[in-house]
Amino acid sequence: MKNFKFLVLPMLAVFMLSSCSSIQVLSDYDQQADFNGYKSYAFYKTGIDKAQISDLDKKRILRAIEAEMQSRGFVKSENPDLLVSIFTKEQERVDIYNNNFGWGGAWGWGYNPYAWGPGWGWGWGGNSVSTRTQGSLYIDLIDTKSKELVWQGKGEGTLANTNNIEKKEQRIKEFVSQILEQYPPNAVALK
Repeated sequence: MKNFKFLVLPMLAVFMLSSCSSIQVLSDYDQQADFNGYKSYAFYKTGIDKAQISDLDKKRILRAIEAEMQSRGFVKSENPDLLVSIFTKEQERVDIYNNNFGWGGAWGWGYNPYAWGPGWGWGWGGNSVSTRTQGSLYIDLIDTKSKELVWQGKGEGTLANTNNIEKKEQRIKEFVSQILEQYPPNAVALK
């Protein structure tokens, strides 16, 4: 029985940790937009200022976006083709895991209407409760000429509740990278 617990508990922990690290990504875009014509970008300060996160996290997100845009051949410009804005949401999630398994009974004699005789067994049980922050990051690309949204990417996943700044920055880079993998939509459609 001890071997069973030593096998099940580590496997359960690995499953839970791997499920927490995934980021679900969605994107949507204007089918009439010519994505090949966009070569430059700037940040849309008005939209970014409305994001309800710390200024330090905003800086981290903007640096990650800047690195991703540059890696795709975009240049930052005073007269850009695209404006980049962000929007964030977060919510606390409470997960309750029911750990009751096994079979059971009790030693002793007794009577119940359906059985008479001894009972025996073993069992392990209990519930565990954990909380985590589920976050969403939206990255909006706005055509500067038409002033219309032409592309939106959304990443949703668990945020690292940590004091480790390097881990936090890495998680933000991961979010941004996976969201912008969906841009441009024509390249994603060809995959």
